[in-house]
Amino acid sequence: MLQLVIEKKRMQMIYLASMTGMTSKKTIKCSQELDELLNLVQFKIQSC
Repeated sequence: MLQLVIEKKRMQMIYLASMTGMTSKKTIKCSQELDELLNLVQFKIQSC
């Protein structure tokens, strides 16, 4: 489930970057949200 959310967020970030640029506020915000999801997965892996 979380992997699907991560993949959707990744695709959204790629789309935003192609439409608004790599350094746009929208792209950066989306990238930060993706980072949070990836950190969550890493935390879950480490806590097992």
